Formats: sequence, C-alpha cells, structure tokens
Amino acid sequence: MKLLYRPLGFVVSVLGGILAGAVFEKVWAKLSGEREIPPHISARHSTREVVTAAALQGAIFGAVKAVVDRAGAKGYRKLTGFDPGK
Repeated sequence: MKLLYRPLGFVVSVLGGILAGAVFEKVWAKLSGEREIPPHISARHSTREVVTAAALQGAIFGAVKAVVDRAGAKGYRKLTGFDPGK
C-alpha cells in the first residue's frame, strides 16, 4: 500500500506547490501593492523587501504544503485504511 501512496503523494505535493505559489502571489500583491515579486538580485528593491518576500514565500509554501500533504494522507488513510505515515 505504501508503494501505491508514493506516486499519489508526489502528485498531491506538486499540486500543493502550485497552490502555494498562487497564494503567495496574491498575498504579496495585497501587501506590497505590486504584482511583481522582487528578484533576489534586484538592485531596484531594498534588501528588506527582498528578504521579507522570501520569508513570506517560505512560510506560505511550508504551511500550504503541510495542509495539502496532510489532507492527501488523511484521504488516503480514509479510503484504504493504510497510514502512509508509518
């Protein structure tokens, strides 16, 4: 059963990453008033702005990925009775 969960878990994880990116773009646009995320090497943006964007992106990505991965594991456990976390 664990072998069956791996490809499903991978797909769920990729979708979670895509969702996290979309959430971050919306949050950044509301907070900064800009649609563009500051590139790490940009001289046009301050170091504070670049680091804030990176920290926010990491926090959102981690939280969304955890929620999506957990929901996928719980759904799999509910359908199959197998706990992929063991």
